[in-house]
Amino acid sequence: MISYKSVSRSFSGLASDALMLMAVGGALLLAPVGSNAQETKDDVWSVPRTSAGHPVLQGHWTNSTVIPMQRPEELGDKAFYTEEEIEEFARQRLVVTETTPGTAADVHYKLDDFGLDRTQNTVAVNMRTSILIDPPNGRLPEPTAAARELMAATRAYRAEHGYDSAQNRPLAERCVIWPHEVPPMTPVGYNSNFQIMQTDDHVVVLIEMLHDARIIPLNDNSALPQGVTQWLGDSRGRWEGDTLVVETTSFTGETANRAAGGVPTSKDSRVTERFTRTGEDSILYEFTVDDPSMWTQPWSGEYAMAMIDGPMFEYACHEGNYGLANILSGQRFEEQRAAQESASR
Repeated sequence: MISYKSVSRSFSGLASDALMLMAVGGALLLAPVGSNAQETKDDVWSVPRTSAGHPVLQGHWTNSTVIPMQRPEELGDKAFYTEEEIEEFARQRLVVTETTPGTAADVHYKLDDFGLDRTQNTVAVNMRTSILIDPPNGRLPEPTAAARELMAATRAYRAEHGYDSAQNRPLAERCVIWPHEVPPMTPVGYNSNFQIMQTDDHVVVLIEMLHDARIIPLNDNSALPQGVTQWLGDSRGRWEGDTLVVETTSFTGETANRAAGGVPTSKDSRVTERFTRTGEDSILYEFTVDDPSMWTQPWSGEYAMAMIDGPMFEYACHEGNYGLANILSGQRFEEQRAAQESASR
């Protein structure tokens, strides 16, 4: 978890105007934040720089948002909401969901008891109708025939062997890697936070869930040895003006990005990310996924990252968690019961 502070800036590049959502005393306050409202502040703000002259990205950030990854089909090519539309859209998605007392959901998913409900924090709501901006309809392109075949084969195997061992369970369930971490980084329901640290020759992005650190060398084009792959890929960064550009390759072929709708990230994938400091407490994050083995065309998106208060604390999901052991022991029990029923017939 992390403590939040209020953010009151628009995010240039996302829309000409923005709305900021602030939770104050349990109430949702939405207020337009346009260029006029920020005129005085923007006139005096300048990009903070390191001793080497590069923009300071270091700090704690969140990408929490109510904007969906894909645009609702009925909106077609409508790229932006009006101010009235985004206010209503945000209100609908930031209603506290009540759970039934005494149920498992009440114990496990009563997020507002632990400060994890988005209505208790500050959420930057830009005017876009989707995080995806290309293709122009704001939706994922068609996967390739090879991708569809691979997904079908994976589903068939898991249906027959999914409970054979811990190694056959999904990576996220095993707390090895979660799909929102796999570049491009995407918002998640809670704990959607990062800590960025930087030196003249490295940038580190520490992801709160699942406590993974992306260590990104700058201006180092040396590739990993042939055949060496990593869960999060191999990221290499460079500065293009005031924008940090990160290119990631050498994926394992065994992960899938949360935004990709279940389509795996192949070993051929190349992900390009761009981090641009746009204000005192804002970063514009842009990404493009180019994976010709899995997708019929590249796809791109963007969202705002808002500065928040630190520190972050450990999210202690681990592969030996009780949930995984219980899933497997439950399956062994079901198999034993089925065998006993079969023998008694």
